This record gives sequence, C-alpha cells and structure tokens, in this order.
Amino acid sequence: MHKRSFLQAMTTLALAPSLAARAQGTTPVKFQLDWRFEGPAALFLLPAAKGYFRQAGLDVQVDAGTGSGAAVQRVASGAYDMGFADMAALMEFHANNPDAANKPVGVMMVYNNTPAAVMALRKSGIRTPKDLQGRKLGAPVFDAGRRGFPIFQKANQIGPVTWVSMDPPLRETMLARGDVDAITGFSFTSLLNLEARGVKPQDVVTFMYPQYGVKLYGNVIIASPKLIKENPQAIKAFLTAFARGAKEVLAQPGDAVQYLKQRDGIIDTKLEDRRLKMAINDVVASPDAYAEGFGQVNPARLSLMASQVSDAFGTKTRVNPDAVWNGSFLPAKADLNVLPTKK
Repeated sequence: MHKRSFLQAMTTLALAPSLAARAQGTTPVKFQLDWRFEGPAALFLLPAAKGYFRQAGLDVQVDAGTGSGAAVQRVASGAYDMGFADMAALMEFHANNPDAANKPVGVMMVYNNTPAAVMALRKSGIRTPKDLQGRKLGAPVFDAGRRGFPIFQKANQIGPVTWVSMDPPLRETMLARGDVDAITGFSFTSLLNLEARGVKPQDVVTFMYPQYGVKLYGNVIIASPKLIKENPQAIKAFLTAFARGAKEVLAQPGDAVQYLKQRDGIIDTKLEDRRLKMAINDVVASPDAYAEGFGQVNPARLSLMASQVSDAFGTKTRVNPDAVWNGSFLPAKADLNVLPTKK
C-alpha cells in the first residue's frame, strides 16, 4: 500500500465513529471525567450504557480522568466537548487565563457541596480543627482540599501548618504510617483508601469542609464555548439525559455499580457501591442541594466562593462568578426532580 493510501485509510478509521454517529443522526460528544471509574462515575456511565444519551440524539464517549484541573484543561484545549470538574478548579482556570479563547463554563451543578475534608487518626490527639495548628499535613499539590485549605483554615481560626507533598497513591499510606498528622482529600476517596490500608473507620477523625463553615460548591458539568455557540441544543439534550440517569442512580445506587464494572472489570463492586453511596449522601443529595434544587446554584453563594477562591488560590485576576456559570441549558423543572424523596 502506498504511503498516501495508508494515511487515507488510517484517517478514515479514525473518523469512523463520528461519521457513523452523523449517519445515524446523532451528535458526537466527548466527555472527560474528573477521575477514574470509581463509584460516582456511575452517574455518567448508567445513562450512557442504558442508551439515554443516544435517545437524546447524542453519541457520548465517557473517558476516565486524572483530576479536575486536567479535565478543565482538556475541555479548554478542544480535546473534549464537555467534562466533569471541581468548580474551584474551573474558577482558577478562568482567573489565571483571562485571555484564553476557550474557557469552559459550568452548566449543571452535581456536587452541591465540596467533598473536600481533612482526615486524621484518632491516636494523633487531633479532635477539633484547631488541633491541626502546627501539625504536618499531607496531600498532592493539586488536591482540591489542599488548595481550599486556607478557606477552611480561616473559617476555623487555625494557625500555621506544614505541608508535605506526595503523589495521590501515597497519601493515605503516609497517614497510616504516621509520616503526616493529617491529610486532605475527597472524603469518599480517602476514607475508603484508609480502610483498604487497615485503618478502622472508628479510628479516623474527619472534618468535612461543608460542616465546618466552608460552603464551597463541588463538581460541576462543564461545556466548551465552542459547543455552546455551535450546538447549544446538544448541551441541553446531554443534561436532560444525564438527569434521567442520575435519578435512577440516586434511587438505586447498588444497581448502578454494574455499569462501572462494564468499563473497568477489575473494580471491587462492594467498595465502589459504598463509595457511590457516600458521595450521594455527602455531596449530591446534601441539605444544600435540597434547598437550592438539583443542578442549580445560588448566585450569592457562587459569588462568595468566587471571592474565596481568588484569595485562597492567589489568582492573577479576580474570579468573575458570572463568567464561570451558565444555567440556561438546565432541563425543565420536572426533569430536575432527581433527588430522592426525603423520608
């Protein structure tokens, strides 16, 4: 085969999925998760596996991620059309890249509260947030809890602490070994990781940020300005199909974990079932979510968060809350009736 013919053949193969999607009248959407295929990813994998996105006219590709910052970057670069990322990471990108041509925008709030928390072992003697003063805390440099710690620190009048940096897989190991006094991380990730390292749940002291005066929003679905401009209906269709699937996940989380197993055959289904239920209870179906409504934000709260992130992250420019959020694509009120009925 001649080189030109070979390249043409390769190009045809690469374009085959998107060409097939168009032939079927569906719009291709590349979606970037914030993290690996763990429990909370079922919120996206269920509607994809059950055909809800396709029924909405979309051919959605859901890919595992490597962190919220990376998810924002990949949507900003045009490599992905939509994604799932921490609102603070989105705000930071906006404020540090004021001249960027393609700044992603939040279009649906999923984690109404940040999952960020500080965790310590009970044997350390740490009982209250103030006991963290002068202690050694560990987390990756990009960890959302570490980035937002100055807000938690100010709210709880905590003096200086010392930070130790490490790669994510080492964080809980270092706490279990006593190399650090406490760690920051997403509660439903770090608590289960500690348990996997032999630490009993009753031996862990946890300070959830929302319970200690830090009302930051958590993860939000983001969309690229290009998609907003060229195909706004695709965004609304995605959110409507997602909400349909999310309602099922929240109602029957145990059944939803099977869709994780389809994407990653080596996951521990019992562990991910617990992780998903923790995420639902802590940040998706939280009291604030019931008060504000699933998928939505409170403008005053968003403005306060923008100011807090600007200060804590030391951004180049101040975060403009109006620039990071666009709620015009949210589904009808009936479609947003996702949260389980309170018992």
